Amino acid sequence: MKVAGAICASVFTAVRPHIRPGVSTAELDKIITDTIRSQGANPACLNYGDPPFPGAACISINEEVVHGIPSKDRILEDGDIVTIDVVAEKDSYHGDAARTFFCGEVCDEWRELVRVTRECFWKGVAMAQVGKRLGDISHAVQEHAEGHGYGVVRDLSGHGIGRDMHEDPDLLNFGRAGRGIRLEAGLCLALEPMITLGDYHVEMLSDGWTIVTADGSPAAHYENSFAVTDDGPLIFALEPGETAPF
Repeated sequence: MKVAGAICASVFTAVRPHIRPGVSTAELDKIITDTIRSQGANPACLNYGDPPFPGAACISINEEVVHGIPSKDRILEDGDIVTIDVVAEKDSYHGDAARTFFCGEVCDEWRELVRVTRECFWKGVAMAQVGKRLGDISHAVQEHAEGHGYGVVRDLSGHGIGRDMHEDPDLLNFGRAGRGIRLEAGLCLALEPMITLGDYHVEMLSDGWTIVTADGSPAAHYENSFAVTDDGPLIFALEPGETAPF
């Protein structure tokens, strides 16, 4: 799990310099594919689901919350926020991570949304302690996001992860503290706050994959897979130099 997560983190390091105006999302997807395969891993998103997802990563722009399909016709523009969500499968185990990047000069309001979304992850994962409950994580995410006036997407969630990309339990980004299963050492999860500048309602586009905000407001996304351990949460998908703020 640590190796698979590290491969996800390496994708962000590789793709970050290429997120600039004029680049297509298909070009980014090619870099992501090559980065994963060069490490003896598989891009688990590719051909996943029904209809089969056609990319190695979900690349979602602005009002697209998740599952944006890479395309040679989708060109990044100055001021976009770009979410890359990637899953790497290595030796039958999965890592899962997402980041929202800035393309060119992004307005302060959208930058703040991205910053708070990242904070939501860390507020939530700090609750991933042996003996606490799943709802403690969910409540911490919701409280921080709504405390800044943002919407918390209800129709999508994090999840368990391991030999399968998606396993039980679902890990919501909203909920009540003290509720849900009790956390035990060895439980592996993917926590992924999906936070909007406006309302939390979402809808699916006709491509069968892309989820957008219903009101057209921008959304940000931050995710890492991690394990609950006796020494606290062990994060699997941090880039070199990136550390947990606790």
